[in-house]
Amino acid sequence: MFFDHVTIEVKAGDGGDGAVSFRREKFVPEGGPDGGDGGKGGDVILRVSERANTLQQYRYQRKFTANSGEKGLGKLCSGKSAENLYLEVPAGTLIYDAETNELIADLAKENQELLIAKGGQGGLGNNHFKTSTRQAPRFARAGAKGEERTLRLELKLIADVGLIGFPNVGKSTLLSVVTAAKPKIANYPFTTLAPQLGVVNYDTVSFVMADMPGLIEGASEGVGLGHDFLRHIERTRMFIQVLDPSFSDFESTMEQFNLIEVELSKYQMDLVDRPRIVAINKIDIADAELVAQVKSELEAKGFEVFLISAVSKKNVAKLIAKTAEYISELPEVEIFEPEKQIQAATDKREENDFSIELSGDYFEVKSEYWERVIRSINFDDYDSFHYFQRLIKRKGLEKALYDAGLEDGDWVKIGKMEFQWLDN
Repeated sequence: MFFDHVTIEVKAGDGGDGAVSFRREKFVPEGGPDGGDGGKGGDVILRVSERANTLQQYRYQRKFTANSGEKGLGKLCSGKSAENLYLEVPAGTLIYDAETNELIADLAKENQELLIAKGGQGGLGNNHFKTSTRQAPRFARAGAKGEERTLRLELKLIADVGLIGFPNVGKSTLLSVVTAAKPKIANYPFTTLAPQLGVVNYDTVSFVMADMPGLIEGASEGVGLGHDFLRHIERTRMFIQVLDPSFSDFESTMEQFNLIEVELSKYQMDLVDRPRIVAINKIDIADAELVAQVKSELEAKGFEVFLISAVSKKNVAKLIAKTAEYISELPEVEIFEPEKQIQAATDKREENDFSIELSGDYFEVKSEYWERVIRSINFDDYDSFHYFQRLIKRKGLEKALYDAGLEDGDWVKIGKMEFQWLDN
């Protein structure tokens, strides 16, 4: 099956904790703190790869987590930072925030990268907390948590030329004779269940051609392959509409053309106005008089019409020459812009980014930064506890708690830590 939309969860790696360590050497009885810093957690990065043309790899695995940084060590040795986690996607993948449904980015270029979840910074070792009055700090800073995001990935293939038409009209055969693509070809409807891409080189012009699964009446409303097909022609620069007049009459052949007109306009009106060439295929087995009648009717509608046989390659070179002429004059493939500028990997751990809520009997502080601080404090150690007291005053948390109504004897909760507030 062809997977072109999927929801995944990503989590960047946590930063490693800073180390609590003291210098231990012979003849140095009172060595100072030498705890090293923790390593940074790995980022999660989406990267466009030419090896990928579907989102198939995300069918069974939907959660992806980067490794965390290593803890700091003694002798001022920092922990090793984790490697970034790269997730490969095909060119043309749109990245949405699954919670807000806002477009984050359109990954359209080969090797394009997007930092989508930022790894946590490593914590500081206890050597950073030494002062003139605090000679032996027995605490260090915990590593920050990595970002977590839920994303919706939607693939809209990037192709210069889209082959459109009813099932079994010869689109796959045409693609196979003008490119190196090897699509599955058989004499029954819906042989092509997934878009096939190939590169056409003509003179100095090179362009990507896509064989799209066959359209049927009602496709714009989801009948048949429906929307799973139509989303892939949204940014196609031009169309080659393939008709099959063999074993058919004038009315049936024109119905092939007209029904596709209707489906294109229902799905997205401007698709009907996109540059289009009509290729009447299988002329080697079709009635010549019928072919001439259909050609005359379509030319009267203003279309350029080519009579071809994809199997014998008759007039195929002329069709490609005209297509290359169109492509050299058309604007580049459309790149979708985010509805508003969204910072894909913002740092949410700012010191003043917190809220205070009255939750039951507790004044609960919600903040990644303060949860990180709490994980760093050794409340059984005087220096560590004193450092915490000074920090909440200096960073404005104490004032914010009082402004929220905190009084002597009330309980405060930060992360998993609960403590009673005493003014004295």
